[in-house]
Amino acid sequence: MLDHIVLLKLKEGSTESQIETMYQNIAELKNKIAGIVSISYGTNNSPENLNQGFTHGFVVRFKDAEARDNYLPHPEHQSVAKEHIIPITEDIVVFDYNV
Repeated sequence: MLDHIVLLKLKEGSTESQIETMYQNIAELKNKIAGIVSISYGTNNSPENLNQGFTHGFVVRFKDAEARDNYLPHPEHQSVAKEHIIPITEDIVVFDYNV
């Protein structure tokens, strides 16, 4: 398995409605793209204060690297990114590793 971790630094003025819509659309990808095992998401709540302004994130767990590689250019993924993530995001960090 492979975890695809995405951390988001949201633009000032991003609304709770936009954030919830983003998360809902991300979660729906599990039913639209083969090879996704699970999707989780949430808001940073670490007391360490080491998040460097990244306040939201999600993890997509894939069955393998091939599933991740198919997901990246997939039209459903591209649509969610363009319509719901990028418009409210100032900066993104992506980190993948094998589980």
